[in-house]
Amino acid sequence: MKTKRKIRSILVNMLSFTIGNGLIFLFPKKAIRLSEKGMTLVMNNNLNLLERLMRHAILKKVEKKADVETLAKLHRNYWVNQGSEFFSSTNDSFENEFLPNCSFIFNLLKNELSTQTVHYTTLVEVGTGNGNVLNYLCSAFPEIDRFIGIDLSPVQIELNRKKFIENKKLEFVASDGFDWVKTHGQGHTIFVTSRGVLEYFTEKRLQAFFKEINQLGKTMFVAIEPNGVAHNFKVNPHSELYGHERSFSHNYPELFKNAGFSLWHLSSKPHDDAAVLSFIGAKN
Repeated sequence: MKTKRKIRSILVNMLSFTIGNGLIFLFPKKAIRLSEKGMTLVMNNNLNLLERLMRHAILKKVEKKADVETLAKLHRNYWVNQGSEFFSSTNDSFENEFLPNCSFIFNLLKNELSTQTVHYTTLVEVGTGNGNVLNYLCSAFPEIDRFIGIDLSPVQIELNRKKFIENKKLEFVASDGFDWVKTHGQGHTIFVTSRGVLEYFTEKRLQAFFKEINQLGKTMFVAIEPNGVAHNFKVNPHSELYGHERSFSHNYPELFKNAGFSLWHLSSKPHDDAAVLSFIGAKN
């Protein structure tokens, strides 16, 4: 039975690619617009059947070429142009997913901070989305002076500024996280990502990002990121594509250590059929 399902899946994928590739040939301008808009999460794209087939073919062609830079650009386009739509459609995920499944690591962070002689003055959330996690962290860590939320979506950042206007400790910036760190990053900062941000970095760029943060001085990092269920770091220590999005499953422990960090926490929980959710705490 499993063999039949596998054969059927392979045939469906081949047929989808063939039809999608033909549609790209027939409608090249439409394919370009689709790529420029971004197509990371098909369920939030309102794509019709023809556009879904084109999306499938575009991603397959990029993957076959191992063109990770183009793939990362497609992901970036999605979050810049459609991020606010995604966040509005998942507004209940903070209560339903983050609080019951992820908040424990910030209790562990409190314990870790209690052992430190360094006072961390700033917390930066890269990929802040609707800002709910950052607002929660502001309440959980009153001893920290500044809370900065960075996101690629300028529309979402403007919504966050209006939503949290009363909380003067929160700042929201529309920017690429790596670019912001290069210009504004400082020591005594805790960096956070929550449930899928670093998975859109290429391995090369993520390694450079961690090294840039390490050079700032005393920093800590809490990363809550998905990994592909089939990604065996012993067999393949490098990043690999996984899931329907074709985002990157990274070897976070290795990348942090290569950048000069040590780990104070590492665990994982089941997430869905394609991924586990990894929890990484790092410090330099």
